[in-house]
Amino acid sequence: MPRDTKISKVGSNVTLINVMKIAGLNTLGISLARIDYAPLGENPPHTHPRATEILTVLEGTLYVGFVTSNPENKLFSKELRKGDVFVFPQGLIHFQFNPNPYKPAVAIAALSSQNPGAITIANAVFGSKPMISDDVLAKAFQVEKKTVDWLQAQFWADNH
Repeated sequence: MPRDTKISKVGSNVTLINVMKIAGLNTLGISLARIDYAPLGENPPHTHPRATEILTVLEGTLYVGFVTSNPENKLFSKELRKGDVFVFPQGLIHFQFNPNPYKPAVAIAALSSQNPGAITIANAVFGSKPMISDDVLAKAFQVEKKTVDWLQAQFWADNH
């Protein structure tokens, strides 16, 4: 059943099925997620510290990608259609975006851990509690402190 994507600022809704929801997954080293994307919705840049992810598109089109580690920071990306599959290596920052302004998309993600973890990059950097110093972030992103202050003032919603 499609999940509501309108409640998320990023236009997606992730339904995670892991050991916390199905105790029988304990020690099996797997979990699943259904991801519903609104038109132009995304699952924003994030990482799974304890799992590799394999994504299968069930409906629609998705532009997906991941970035390798320093110093290359190389983007591997592809536009996927129904039935296409893409792998996101463990720990690497990755994303999915529905480029269609009129039709939703749906995907299933299989993860190689019963508890893969998820770190949404923007939420972690600009929405941490307590906040990371704006001096630190301004220097790291090479922007003015008022830009960091504005980003930190946003409501960083979770799409899970």
